[in-house]
Amino acid sequence: MNKELLLLRHGKSDWKTDTTDFYRPLNKRGEHNAQQIGVWLKEQQLIPDLIISSPATRAFTTAEIVCSAMGVSTNAVQTAQNIYEASLADLRQVLSTIPDTTSRLLLVGHNPGFEYLLRHLAPGIPTPDDGKLMPTATLAYLQLDPKWTFLQDSYLIQRGKDLSA
Repeated sequence: MNKELLLLRHGKSDWKTDTTDFYRPLNKRGEHNAQQIGVWLKEQQLIPDLIISSPATRAFTTAEIVCSAMGVSTNAVQTAQNIYEASLADLRQVLSTIPDTTSRLLLVGHNPGFEYLLRHLAPGIPTPDDGKLMPTATLAYLQLDPKWTFLQDSYLIQRGKDLSA
């Protein structure tokens, strides 16, 4: 059985907050987009078996809001430190630890790591005109082989700025 990988870049963060990058919260638009993505995932019946988030505030809050909108307990969100400021190798390592019993995985994290991973798994994916493959609140869907390694199909499902369209 193929595996499904959902990559979600965190919602828009609040740069007006006087804090370090790790603790930067979401702004109102980021909260709203996370809610929309959760509702959309529920409507599409794409509820993940496993949710792993960066522990950074903006990513973890995005994961919690998405869970609430899907009707999933926010206690279901696990964190992995190596998703924050992740390299491609870090993210591949996270994927290599996913149990084979997991069919659909939601990773919530950051750029540029998520763009590196998406381009690695889907080398032919077209770059949007604005050059941003995964702006904030973007969700990508990929189908992988049964061992969480080789790509079979992928495409961008939602981009935060398009959710209200």
